[in-house]
Amino acid sequence: MAIILFDDNAHQTLLPLTYTRPVADLRIGIMTIAEKWAKYLNSTYSFHTLDYLQAKFPVKIEADNIFINGAVCPDEGLLEAIDKLQTGQALKYNDQLIAVRLNATDAAAFDAGADFGDLVVYTNLFVAIKYPEDIFRKNDIELRKDFQLLTKGRTSASISPTNTIIGTDFFAEEGAVAECSTFNTHNGPIYLSANTQVWEGTNIRGAFAICEHSQVKMGAKIYGATTVGPYSRVGGEINNAIIWGYSSKGHEGYLGNSVLGEWCNIGADSNNSNLKNNYAEVKLWDYTTTRFRKTGLQFCGLIMADHAKCGINTMFNTGTVVGVGANVFGAGFPSNFVPDFSWGGAKGFEVYAFNKMLETTQRVFDRREHRTFNEVEQNLLKAVFEQTEEYRQLFM
Repeated sequence: MAIILFDDNAHQTLLPLTYTRPVADLRIGIMTIAEKWAKYLNSTYSFHTLDYLQAKFPVKIEADNIFINGAVCPDEGLLEAIDKLQTGQALKYNDQLIAVRLNATDAAAFDAGADFGDLVVYTNLFVAIKYPEDIFRKNDIELRKDFQLLTKGRTSASISPTNTIIGTDFFAEEGAVAECSTFNTHNGPIYLSANTQVWEGTNIRGAFAICEHSQVKMGAKIYGATTVGPYSRVGGEINNAIIWGYSSKGHEGYLGNSVLGEWCNIGADSNNSNLKNNYAEVKLWDYTTTRFRKTGLQFCGLIMADHAKCGINTMFNTGTVVGVGANVFGAGFPSNFVPDFSWGGAKGFEVYAFNKMLETTQRVFDRREHRTFNEVEQNLLKAVFEQTEEYRQLFM
């Protein structure tokens, strides 16, 4: 049986984070949503997403297929309801399609917006994401769920006695290294993945997770609920932030109530505001309406998409959205929306020439021996560059 994670209209409302991936490839908690379903179901998975993404995230159809909404995070109740689905049956919560079971012929013509006649109504609450801020808002819930899922029946590896561990919800995989640091689990669990490093003098409060081959630099101060994805390096002060992977915030500066995509770099002493001076509700740029949307949040920081970077001492205002491949630098606060593939700062932006952006990306990939900046990656970025031209025209 094939497990296929599909995109619905959340793929649009989660932009710019989903320009470069299906929704189920988003990391929330310790794992991506797709990895969660694979762990719960003990199964492989594929993606049903937009055409330009399918080359990197191909769909695999078999005789029996369960399509699962990629914006929905699994739990035991959902697993039980999905397991009971018969071929042709769909599981819905209000108007949201959660899952549908299809044969090979119907699966080849799958449309998330189709009218599935044989419906099963689901009434329990569950975790799903719709907007970028949902990722940091709901990260604490998913960190705790993932911690329980990943540690069930396992024993933590030992770490150096130079560390202080407060509480019991601490788990280190083999190869995790930490020295002279404090880990306080009273407010949430702490998970150190394999081949991670926590350098001397670090103070971490849960809930917190660091994924494989990442490092926390000396003297860092990290508050929950924070996730550091694989092959990343962080330092300074971090609070309720998710860094997906292959990204660096390696120096002093504050990052809070924020999401950083993959291949991002935050310059030294850069900061984001997460609270307006007048304590008012924060608005975020919305790609679907081409205007700023009320979030209902008082605390909301930086949303930065894949391949975006900023220079030293960059100041991001409350509720700033930075698009794919943008390069931000200079004195003053840049605008609260930095269009994809733009170059500049508070004094204004110009188009970041696509060939120049590719040259930088090639250099970044070359630093990772196990990753290749191939034609698939380049074509994906070219498609995003073309799709986002209208937003650059609005702000340049």
